This record gives sequence, structure tokens and C-alpha cells, in this order.
Amino acid sequence: MIKVEKLTKLYGDKPAVDAVSFDVAEGEILGFLGPNGAGKTTTMRILAGYMPPTSGRASIAGYDVFSQSLEARRLIGYLPENVPLYPEMTVTSYLEYMATLKGVPASDRRARIRQVAERCRVADVLDTRLGKLSKGYRQRVGLAQAIVHDPKVLILDEPTVGLDPRQIQEARALIRGLGGSHTIILSTHILPEVSMTCSRVIIINRGRVIAQDTPENLTRRQAGGDRLELEVRGPTEEVRKRLRAVPGVLHIDVQPDRELQRVRLDCAPGSDRREEVARAVVEAGFGLRGLRAVSLSLEDVFIQLVTRESTDGEAPTDGSAAKQEAKPGGRPRDARSERRPRPTGRKGGTSA
Repeated sequence: MIKVEKLTKLYGDKPAVDAVSFDVAEGEILGFLGPNGAGKTTTMRILAGYMPPTSGRASIAGYDVFSQSLEARRLIGYLPENVPLYPEMTVTSYLEYMATLKGVPASDRRARIRQVAERCRVADVLDTRLGKLSKGYRQRVGLAQAIVHDPKVLILDEPTVGLDPRQIQEARALIRGLGGSHTIILSTHILPEVSMTCSRVIIINRGRVIAQDTPENLTRRQAGGDRLELEVRGPTEEVRKRLRAVPGVLHIDVQPDRELQRVRLDCAPGSDRREEVARAVVEAGFGLRGLRAVSLSLEDVFIQLVTRESTDGEAPTDGSAAKQEAKPGGRPRDARSERRPRPTGRKGGTSA
């Protein structure tokens, strides 16, 4: 459904996106991860037709995002990180306006607006002006406008920002429900959200794709084996020496904590070493206060990959592409001049 080939975006001589390539299958929910300034938002803006690339190509359902822009954009629902809204409009009038722009037939608009308002939990504020809404409600109105025309592809940049924990759970359930009938690219900084929602993950750093797989395969591959955590009462070096002698133990990290030693063992993959480790501790006369097997979280994988990638070269300077993109007057020569709605900025109002 989505195909990206060697997509590159330069700001001056600095790449915000550097030869990025990936595919997204129909009905798939793809998690798009990376640190701030990694190129996530730039990639999503290019896919949404908001800005052109410097080189490379991208297509939506076979339509080239650049040479067949109108055809591609009809298939896309886009939720940017900062939702642009008209503060003087009510929620209803705004959704009617967006439905009209997106080609929803007049005979279907009211029913469609009621449907998305219920799904996005904004039905209770349909007559409220957007400028009076809290950030959480504005975010949900933004999600409603993204799906009002029932697009085949959804591009969601931080869709749960500003929502409380209950609303985040509802948004996750909504996104999971949209998967299958919609192809979704989801960018977020909340890594558990990716594990709960996405079938596949792409991690991008410094404009390049550094990993892509299912969350389960990423954690398994990055761990490279099994991990045990222990609490042992005994001398630090003696504990270290005895555990190092256990077959299959690859790495030992001991953190003294008063009389206890907090130990992390990385063991060879595919082998459960808990019995051997427990026996070694007890036979040495040490006190075994705790022993458990643990697995890497997606957050662990993310930090390891990004940290490793950052050590391969110099970190971006203050003139990085992400900052250049945001500078007033710093718009690149090939960016489209596009009139954007004035975002709401009034404080107070209805709470989410």
C-alpha cells in the first residue's frame, strides 16, 4: 500500500532524511520511532504531500505522491503533531468543512460526522468553538478530521499527545480497530504504545533507518540471548568469580547495594541457566535473595540502537535539519508555499 524508495530531504547540506526505504502492507499498522530530530516528521510530511523530497520516490496505493499528488492525497488521512484548527469554528462546522474538502458526499456528511465524533469521543462538544477546547479535545478533533473521509491510509504523528491515560487507552483501541481496513503509520514517543498497537516497527536515527522488524523480533535479536537478574548476599568479587564459572554465562554486571549484590547475567541464547546459577550461588555459601528471567523491552532496544548509531559518527550540531526546518525564514528553496490554518492558542475552556 505504501512504498518508499531512497527518500532523501536536504536542508542546505544537512540531510533530515537520508535514503530511507521501506514498504507498508495493506492493513498493517507500522510504528515509526526515533529521537527528536531523527527525520520522522519530515518523512511523514513528505508522504502526506505536505512537502517535496530532494530525491527518491514514494507511492500510496500505486499513486506517486509527487507526480500524482491529488490521487494519492485522496487516499490519506493525516494527523500532524500540532493539529491546525480554526479557533472561531465549532467542532461540527470544522468537521463539515473538512468533510467537504475531502470529498465526502453531501448526503453522507452528517452521518459520517456523527460516526467519527462518537469514535473519537468528541460528540459532547460538537457545538463548542475549537478555541475553547482543551488540548486533549483538540487532539481528538484532529483525529476525527483525519478519518472523516474513511481514507485507506492514515498517517498519525503523535496521535495521543495531550490525552490523559484513559483517553490514551481509548485512542489505542481506536487505532487497533482501524488496522486491517486501513493502513497506518504511527509515530510516537510512547514506546509501550507501539508494542500494544503496531505489528511492525521502523527505527530511524539521524535520517537513516537503523532497524525494522516486529517488536518481538527486534527485542529477541537485540538481546542476543537470555538475561537473568539476581540479588545475592556475598562479597562482590567472590560472587562475580563464582557466577563467571557457570557454563553459558556471557556477561556479568554486578551493582553492590549495601550487603546485597544486584547482578545481571547475559546468557547464551536458547538455554535456561536458572538452575545452574542458583546452584552455584547456594554451593558457594552465598545468600540467594532473588532470581528472575527478564527480557529486553522495546525501550531497551530503542536506546541500545540509537546509542550505538550515535557513536558511529558525530552527533548533529545546533544547525541540524530539524532545527533548520523550524527556524523562521529558514524554509528550504524547494518547500511548497502552503497556506495553513491558524492553530488554536487560547487557554482554558472545556477539559478533556
